[in-house]
Amino acid sequence: MSKNIIEEFQSERERLNEIVMQYAGLEIKRFYSLDSQAYRDGALPGKTKELLGLVASLVLRCDDCVKYHIIGCFEAGFSDEEVQEALNVGLVVGGSIVIPHLRRVLEAWDVLRKEESGKREEEK
Repeated sequence: MSKNIIEEFQSERERLNEIVMQYAGLEIKRFYSLDSQAYRDGALPGKTKELLGLVASLVLRCDDCVKYHIIGCFEAGFSDEEVQEALNVGLVVGGSIVIPHLRRVLEAWDVLRKEESGKREEEK
């Protein structure tokens, strides 16, 4: 069975991050740490921050980032409706230029939801 877009993304991200860390100096390592710390619980729950990251990534039109954050949103337990409303905010802010990225992020969401559905069917 071939890998789906989520597995391919995660595998490629892990592989590339390993290469980055082979060459990374203190500044790059600090940035990576800062990035992960930004999504921890604080005044805002980490779950909310994940959704904010998704919207910001959509507006910035970063496909890797939207995949990363849609996985995070899925793992955080957001509903289809919550994701749709957040993506609508990104679409309104970013305009029609984000539509190709909206398509890809919802494709990734669809893969995640179908995998979850398949796992629930197997458990029955």
